[in-house]
Amino acid sequence: MLSPSVKCPNCSAEFTSNIAVLNHLNDQDSCWSNGQTYRMPIPPGFRRADGTHANVTGQYHAKSGYLFARGQNILEKMEDHDADQKRRRKINPAYPFVDQAEWQLAEFLAQRLTQTDINKFLKLDWFKTRPRPSFKSADQLFGWIDSLPGGPEWQSTTLEFLNYTTGRPIELIWRDGLEVAQDLFANPMFANHMIYDPHLVTVGAEREYGEFFTGERAFFIQNQLPEGATMVPIMLASDKTPVTRQSGGLEMHPIFLTIGNIQSEVRMKATAHAWRCVAFIPIPKFDVHPDFQTLLHARLFHKCMDIIFARCKVATKTGEYMPDPMGYIRHCFTPLVAYTADLPEAQLIACVAKNASPLTMATQQDFGTSHLHPPRTGAHTLRLIYDLCKLVDPWSVPLFQREAKALMLSGVHQPFWGDWTYADPRYFLVGDMLHTGHKFFGDHPLKWCKEVVGEEELDARYKAHHKRVGTRHFSSGVSHISQMTCREHRDIERTMVATIAGATNTTPEFVQAIRVLTEFIYQAQSPVHTDSSIRAMVASLSEFHRLKQAILDAGARRGKSKTIDNFLIPKLELFHSFAGSIKDNGGLIQYSSDVSERLLITHCKFPFERTSRQAKTFTLQVVQILNREETMHRFNLYTLLQTHNKPLLNAIVAEDDIVAETDPTLAWIARVLPNQQHRFHGPRPIRNHFLKGVLSAEAKAAFHVTITPDRKSSTLHDLECRYSLPNFTAVFTEYVNKMSRHDATTSWNSQGDSVRIWNKFRIQLVSTFQSRIVMPSQIVQAYPPSEAFPLGNCDAVLVQSSENNDIYIAQVRCVFQPVAKKGHTLPRYLEAAPLLYVQYFQIISTPGEEPSVGMYRVRRIIHQDAMGQPFRPGAIIPLTDVTCAIELIPVFGSKLDRTITAANSMEICNEYFLNTFSDKEVFHTMHTDIM
Repeated sequence: MLSPSVKCPNCSAEFTSNIAVLNHLNDQDSCWSNGQTYRMPIPPGFRRADGTHANVTGQYHAKSGYLFARGQNILEKMEDHDADQKRRRKINPAYPFVDQAEWQLAEFLAQRLTQTDINKFLKLDWFKTRPRPSFKSADQLFGWIDSLPGGPEWQSTTLEFLNYTTGRPIELIWRDGLEVAQDLFANPMFANHMIYDPHLVTVGAEREYGEFFTGERAFFIQNQLPEGATMVPIMLASDKTPVTRQSGGLEMHPIFLTIGNIQSEVRMKATAHAWRCVAFIPIPKFDVHPDFQTLLHARLFHKCMDIIFARCKVATKTGEYMPDPMGYIRHCFTPLVAYTADLPEAQLIACVAKNASPLTMATQQDFGTSHLHPPRTGAHTLRLIYDLCKLVDPWSVPLFQREAKALMLSGVHQPFWGDWTYADPRYFLVGDMLHTGHKFFGDHPLKWCKEVVGEEELDARYKAHHKRVGTRHFSSGVSHISQMTCREHRDIERTMVATIAGATNTTPEFVQAIRVLTEFIYQAQSPVHTDSSIRAMVASLSEFHRLKQAILDAGARRGKSKTIDNFLIPKLELFHSFAGSIKDNGGLIQYSSDVSERLLITHCKFPFERTSRQAKTFTLQVVQILNREETMHRFNLYTLLQTHNKPLLNAIVAEDDIVAETDPTLAWIARVLPNQQHRFHGPRPIRNHFLKGVLSAEAKAAFHVTITPDRKSSTLHDLECRYSLPNFTAVFTEYVNKMSRHDATTSWNSQGDSVRIWNKFRIQLVSTFQSRIVMPSQIVQAYPPSEAFPLGNCDAVLVQSSENNDIYIAQVRCVFQPVAKKGHTLPRYLEAAPLLYVQYFQIISTPGEEPSVGMYRVRRIIHQDAMGQPFRPGAIIPLTDVTCAIELIPVFGSKLDRTITAANSMEICNEYFLNTFSDKEVFHTMHTDIM
């Protein structure tokens, strides 16, 4: 007979198995109250605001996410941190500080000043006549902060390599990975943004892949777990970074952790506190030949990871009872499902050589092929290492490294993931859009275009782009930027195709190759995929491989001294794995290293400024700073809620149909204490114009103009002169007659009455990918001629006529609204929303008719007057007819006319490309056949 081995997490009674615990809890007379209810947040895949609910069906995993008991979330645990402090905080929630105000002062000093500056502040004469804070020195202040209940503790472990010495001790600064995962999982801040169960989302007849829990890997792992288990997917990111060139050229290798239960729209924000630093892996200099430094560093990395995540590995095998944000106990398992890293780091993790793919069996000579190679499974790598270790002693480093390279291995003999159940680099090394996508574009397609078009010509074309608010304008060109960021790569990427079209030395095939490669990168960035969208993405990559010879024929691939006649580019080979990775793990954009790049700044470079800048103690000082910031953020939330007698549970709420994304902490405080939001630092929330702005007919767009116009009162004659629109009065009179059916209004007339004018307006849309999410608003300019812009500064928009629903492309020349006579009310067609004076373009070719560019080509509509003089006809439309802001790029031809500049390119050119790549939302809209 089996002896009792499992305790009920609710009453501690012992049972023989998890199934026996479940039977006990489900029994009518069990320790579990039948009256307890639990409301779960709805996963993003099931939340729609665009009327497509009827097309969406879903199914949760049948045997996941059971609740076992009632426990405490991390804020509730803070009350039991210390018995004496618990007693005192019932009287003063801010203890050991005098009150909430003194805590705010302490928090400000600790975050803004150095220890020396705090001591100087506390010694100011100003305090001779005023009460001093209860803390008398910086040491006492920091001591009190360190005594507050915080997160998982940091620790230091000294490591040694037998027979290999280093100049300094090898010191790993780390905290337990499982404790950090538990801390995130029990954080009530994320209560409304959690996912606990794998779920199938189907839209129409197609499966949808978005969050990790919608992918095939989530279902596979859950099927292997005990009934009732809750998966807590571990997601990691790391990147070796130089902190400073002083202090001995200090480098750090931080490891960051989050969990896949937190919805990706929150996880993807570095300011949301959803990522935690779990370790700073040392980068020592070994006293060996330089040929072996890299191998010893790699082995040290894997050993450190083994230490950090040892308990996570155990929890993946046997489970761990953990409270969720609402305090309910779940039986949790912690598989490694995603690791975001650039290519060198991915090869380090996968234990493969630099000339081998970390994901497939492809090696250097295969990197340019047009097909996906067989996967490089973790089991295959472990088998190679095992067989090699039987033949060669792993610590005979020179011999072992030589033999490992022959097998395309790095020489690491104990991969940290080798005994982590379900961990396989083939699956968890997900595609990184920042490095594999955007940086690839900057390193390769951008250079190809420079070679073919010529740097001077390419620079001139970029300088001539029309300046739009919110997008980067390269006023100095693109060829002379010495250190280009991935943000700059993205900004160049979005305009490259239209910019090079037709240039001397480019062929239609060359332009099309660049276009389909850019399309592939854009398609891969979608946060939500279906089987058909994945097929379209794969087709774009296949089309690039069909056309890539045109790039070689143009001599675009050049090395330092000669032309390159191949595409042996490692990142190009990684593109083939994107489709499978999306189906396994959900949308790739959620794994982009944008967040980890930002974390490197906030967790390494910014803290450096607040340390003594000594290499020996730098890491420990950084850990101390990060620990205090985490503690203060948590204590700030705790004291605020306790002071105002608010519960420490973040109640699950049904969100509005349309929401503006925001910081989860600010969202919680906004609901329960809206006047206290200033207490927390977070990203500036997106202003939701759908609440108070002017809405389009079907509420798909919201518009905003300032309360005070740029010109409060202007006659039509003044408007015509200022904006150089000589036919404005006639066009507006025609509009009024049409809308009034020739029944003229007495509240306004064109002869003596005035209009108010705005130089711009804002348009806000919901995301085309996630219809409940409000996007940041975009500014559409309509400035009159000026010294800087002699012909005006006006943007283009897409218009859907409220009369016949036809789609048009137009340039906004003026934003105005009639001013009613005193005591009169304007008719609705003049009063409901501002009006626009626009000039239309006609489509002269479609993407299918011009496959090299794959964009609409448009031409200005020009008429002739009675005297045979050309003029641009105009029209008046309601502001609400605008559907989105668009970007038009001039058709520059074979060689740019140097009279075209950023100040006039939207005015003196006749033909333009409607830029499909202006942003991801526009790209998706243009690929849904809206026109």
